[in-house]
Amino acid sequence: MMIMKRSVFKYWSGIVSLFFLFGFMGCSDEPDEMNYYTFKGQMMSDYLLQTKQFSDFATLVNRAGMMDMLSSYGSYTCFAPTNAALQDYIKGKGLKSIDELTDADCDTIVRTHLVENMYSTSEMNDGVLPTTNMNRRYLEIGHGNDENGNAVVMVNKTAHVIFELQDDSVENGIMQPVTEVLENSNRMLPKVLEQNEKISTFYAALKATGLLDSLNMYRDDSWNPDLYERYYYTSHINQETATVPDEKRYGFTLFIVPDSILSRKYGIVPGDIKGLYNKACEIYDAVYPEDKNAEYHSFEQLEHRKNPLNRFMAYHILDRDVKGWNYLTPLNDIGIETTLMNPEDWYETMLPRTMMKVEKLTVWKYTNMSGDQRLEIYLNRRYDDNYSIHGSMVSRTIEPEYEQEGLNGRYFYVNDIVAFSTDTRDIVHNCRIRMDFSTIFPELMTNDIRQNGDPAYNDPPFDETAKYGRNYYFPNGYLKNVNNVGYFIYRRPHLGFYCYEGDEMNLFGDYDFTFKIPPVPFEGDWQIRLGFTCEPTRGIGQIYFDDVPQGIPLDMTKSLSDPTILGTAFRSDYTTAMSSSEKLEERKALKNKGYYRGAAGGYHLLGDRHDIFANCADTYRIVLCTVHINPDKDHFLRIRNVSDNGSTEFMLDYLELVPKSVYGVTDEGEQEDDL
Repeated sequence: MMIMKRSVFKYWSGIVSLFFLFGFMGCSDEPDEMNYYTFKGQMMSDYLLQTKQFSDFATLVNRAGMMDMLSSYGSYTCFAPTNAALQDYIKGKGLKSIDELTDADCDTIVRTHLVENMYSTSEMNDGVLPTTNMNRRYLEIGHGNDENGNAVVMVNKTAHVIFELQDDSVENGIMQPVTEVLENSNRMLPKVLEQNEKISTFYAALKATGLLDSLNMYRDDSWNPDLYERYYYTSHINQETATVPDEKRYGFTLFIVPDSILSRKYGIVPGDIKGLYNKACEIYDAVYPEDKNAEYHSFEQLEHRKNPLNRFMAYHILDRDVKGWNYLTPLNDIGIETTLMNPEDWYETMLPRTMMKVEKLTVWKYTNMSGDQRLEIYLNRRYDDNYSIHGSMVSRTIEPEYEQEGLNGRYFYVNDIVAFSTDTRDIVHNCRIRMDFSTIFPELMTNDIRQNGDPAYNDPPFDETAKYGRNYYFPNGYLKNVNNVGYFIYRRPHLGFYCYEGDEMNLFGDYDFTFKIPPVPFEGDWQIRLGFTCEPTRGIGQIYFDDVPQGIPLDMTKSLSDPTILGTAFRSDYTTAMSSSEKLEERKALKNKGYYRGAAGGYHLLGDRHDIFANCADTYRIVLCTVHINPDKDHFLRIRNVSDNGSTEFMLDYLELVPKSVYGVTDEGEQEDDL
């Protein structure tokens, strides 16, 4: 009965969402209370052609052949530069007038200022705009004040939305006029790094270690999406379609300590890579003592991947393009009770077999105690009742005179070095490591797949328009360290779906799916758990660890209320009414059978309220295996379809890697938390 209720809710929430959207986009004389703008009965083309101070931009739109598009219905945001802004841009290029721009120049400029989605200034949060511009590049968003002291939205650091003209709505979008012409770099990341004289030490170290050369990968031109057809599938009552990605791009994200911080904290003067090498030895000789006497452990062997400085620099690099500061952790904190649990993600670094913890501080208790800044993002932080490791804070932006983004990635300033030190290994990462499945595969972030679309809206049955976002599937060979038969699908976020961080991944067809598990920080016994939601239409899969079968097949049709699991009546008031002793007794019973309730820090929307995972019998975690893991080797999970009921869907929501120091504790006062 509970499952049917949720299904009905999913269906009707989609209908309500569609009704709301179509009502919002219709012609209306009433202002939207959230966004403070009114419809004026004109198209975006009319606005540009009829408003004198945008006549130059209108000329460029005409030359780019895009005026007809802006004359038709759609959903656009236009960051239109004023005539004065365009004249300044022309002068800066050494031209006399806009007539000297080529048609290709006009096309690039116009597409840079157009976004195929509607955004009011109230929806523009620090980081990057969730939708790319029509050049498929992201616009950086910040906040500041104009010359009159008005609070304004900053775009690409130095331009700002004109306060008096902001949020001016037309029939097919929103006008957000800006004070400067917006540009995106067309250079690869190494060239972007080279121009910033404030990071000379890190740049010199990247060059000396040879890691700079590895940051030039951009796109696999052999990838051809036209070879693959659209895939139609049904997940419970949701009828959806998925396509392969448009491109196969490679990307990188760097966390860089500016020269000023290295000098102030460590006495390393700008350009002094020998000083940085000495610091690297101090950190990594303790982590890898077996390498201290090796030939490559010297200042003359910096390009060796096991050299201390090489390791030091590699740990500051992710092999994925994280599109903006606001994408470092779950976008908009979807599905996370931020008063109870800090949103966090884990990413592999370019130091082999290591990960980095990325955490946004939202819980008041330990933020106030530590003095760290709430709502900021930190790397490798652990601050609780037992430990006080502050980690490194990630700056939201950098100086306006420098570019931060290249064609194949970007970099962020951090206020301290980031290292896989003994404290990181033994304390910060000695915890329950929870990873949304979409973060395991770097390609999903680099190719703008993860958390795409608008989670507030469901799609019409078998939608092909991607109006609210896209679902994707990945042919074998697209994702590294994956071998797949069948369909491996990314389902975009929905506020009403029972998914951690709003999205999920699923296997369909007669699947046989193998992937490399993320690295663990140290050797020992580890539990590997899967978080998922059961459905009566899902199937059964056999789990293997390093090709060894693990227990009986996992039946995804069974909820925790099944008599073979809990054995007693399921209580849906776990977080609200169950006493500590009742919780402890139930947790012991579930743990003995290899089950855990869903995370008490996770939720989905049920109407206007948060439906906590821990209160739902359908949303839980299961132990896939308990195994001894050697961190110096790659390890693989395999999931093979063994369903005989015609339903083959297998859901992969989030993965947990749990050391024995967490799962093995039996003392009643030291139990693993519910979050």
